[in-house]
Amino acid sequence: MPLLSLLLALSLLYPAVPVWRWPVEPPEVLRPFAPPEQRWLPGHLGVDLDAEPGQQVHAAGNGRVHFSGTVAGTPVVSVAHGELRTTYLPVESDLVRGDRVAAGDPLGTLATEPVHCRDRPCLHWGLLRGDAHLDPLALLGLGDVRLLPLPSTTPRPHPTGAGRAPTRPGPVRRGDGPDGRCHADAPRTRACRSVCCAGWRGPGTPARCAGRPRR
Repeated sequence: MPLLSLLLALSLLYPAVPVWRWPVEPPEVLRPFAPPEQRWLPGHLGVDLDAEPGQQVHAAGNGRVHFSGTVAGTPVVSVAHGELRTTYLPVESDLVRGDRVAAGDPLGTLATEPVHCRDRPCLHWGLLRGDAHLDPLALLGLGDVRLLPLPSTTPRPHPTGAGRAPTRPGPVRRGDGPDGRCHADAPRTRACRSVCCAGWRGPGTPARCAGRPRR
């Protein structure tokens, strides 16, 4: 009993490290993970592994079947591993959603059609965290951990106008300056009723108008 209690305590303090394995044996990467610089550009969101039609495909880790069916004519199996999800295609399977699988358990067999690689049969192996695609080889300590670029976070203008460029203050109307006098450098407006303003026509304005009070 003391030994059993010790083992239980150790298991709680040091939980088992997740075990990951290749989905096909022997593993040979035909095309690596190559995410695009932008979401709309071409790229490769997974790795292609050499495999033959009818070859058994195994779960890369412990989890539950998240999906087993056909997507756009291609048989697909995906397995949820907590916040991660691995995908396998084209794989024909008899498993259903919710089935528990352990690392190395058979998921199904590689389908003959449709083919994923152009020139030879292959298994496309993917890894996701939410909607973000990751390199599945990272599970084995071999891959790239880059994520796809995040959407633009450029702030939008505040509806109340906050953050807008400051506007230039309107010109002082000639004859309506803060000192109550005519100003030769102010634009002419209908609201200005000063004699100086009425007779102002630009650079030729008499200098005496600049210091004459409004009427």
